[in-house]
Amino acid sequence: MKPNIHPEYLEVEAHCACGAKWMTKSTSKDLHLDVCSSCHPFFTGRQKLLDTEGRITRFTKKFGAQTVEKAKTAATAVKATKAKTAKKPS
Repeated sequence: MKPNIHPEYLEVEAHCACGAKWMTKSTSKDLHLDVCSSCHPFFTGRQKLLDTEGRITRFTKKFGAQTVEKAKTAATAVKATKAKTAKKPS
């Protein structure tokens, strides 16, 4: 291997969002994680919603919390417009 081209491999403390800390090795100086084995649903057996980016909130803001009634009304309106356009002679 060539000298002086590889990053320095340091012993760092990793921090999880749940508060767990442990020592590991990495090329970065600090390591912050969203999920670790202490809080991941696979290891804990509990279901946990991981919405770190706010995607669910953004989706509901953009499209709104549509009810089943609104969806049925929209579907009947679409069917009615399709039926009207299909009956028109060209």
